[in-house]
Amino acid sequence: MVVKVTEDTFEQEVLKSDLPVLLDCYADWCGPCKMMSPVVDKMAEVFAGKLKVCKLNVDEDGGAVMEYRIMSIPNFLFFKNGEVVKNVVGGMAPAAFQKTIEEVL
Repeated sequence: MVVKVTEDTFEQEVLKSDLPVLLDCYADWCGPCKMMSPVVDKMAEVFAGKLKVCKLNVDEDGGAVMEYRIMSIPNFLFFKNGEVVKNVVGGMAPAAFQKTIEEVL
């Protein structure tokens, strides 16, 4: 399951999560973001119970964009215990994306 986060839910859903979190920072107008969306959704299924997958629309939530210095999208932030442990920018093949997640876990 993928959780859509906003400025109001960011702390609870991402920073206070018991599980590691993959935060997909995207925009509706972004072509590479649209290409990665089904890959992100699939990873939520593959890693269910091991990883929480969240999506953040950068056009709707400027607070996180500024705080985490999101300059390019898609941008994937990996959190553990409320801290960013990895930041990946740009699209990638599903197998490479899965390997990146496995390395973080």
